[in-house]
Amino acid sequence: MKFSHTAPIQPLSQLARIEPATVEDLPRLVDLTTALFEIEADFVPDRQVQERGLEAILEHPNRGRIFVARTDYEIMGMVNCQFTISTAMGGFVILLEDVIVHPTFRRQGYGTRLVNYVIDFAKRKDFKRITLLTDKISDESQAFFENLNFQHSHMIPMRLNLAGE
Repeated sequence: MKFSHTAPIQPLSQLARIEPATVEDLPRLVDLTTALFEIEADFVPDRQVQERGLEAILEHPNRGRIFVARTDYEIMGMVNCQFTISTAMGGFVILLEDVIVHPTFRRQGYGTRLVNYVIDFAKRKDFKRITLLTDKISDESQAFFENLNFQHSHMIPMRLNLAGE
């Protein structure tokens, strides 16, 4: 029996699409951010808090966007973009947060596709810069973003936490 030549089978990462999250995605987004905060030293996971924050972004797209990697059945990962204005840059900039891919789907290109989608979005919308914070102790996380051409800054993050007062 002879087989005819057909197009190669696409890997799962090629079948997924990147698109804006919706309010219907909220339970899965909460799952992802909760899992992220379980491994970050600066944050304590709290499903209600994460839901409130994610919902605020989804309800106010002029303040930020959440993009997801998904198929028709599953959300594999997400990224959160907060919009602000930089006087140094003279325009809108993005603070990139919550880059997370579910452990089952890691190392399949979803994280790279999500971040590249944000970069393309930022260029199309004339954002001037994308800034992110990554764990100081996570060499893997730093290498991931360095491979996407993010560079270390001379600035260091400092925080004043007003939520606990």
